[in-house]
Amino acid sequence: MKNLITLYINGSPFQVPTGITVAAALAHCGVLHTRRSVSGESRSPLCGMGICQECRVTINQSPHQLACQTECADQMQIQTGVPA
Repeated sequence: MKNLITLYINGSPFQVPTGITVAAALAHCGVLHTRRSVSGESRSPLCGMGICQECRVTINQSPHQLACQTECADQMQIQTGVPA
């Protein structure tokens, strides 16, 4: 069994396995959208390798972080651009 860490996604606590990316943690926790486009549409991770930029979230108050390229850390604060 993997060790678990606690993340805060849009202010709510979630436990996820260690060693996964923020994008994987969001999906694991049922958060499927990461931001809104300029036209207001919900956006989600697409490429999984940082090229499409669709997975941008705010991590620990630092905006425009790539969720697919960022490994989760205990007590990380993740804010999506889409209300829960």
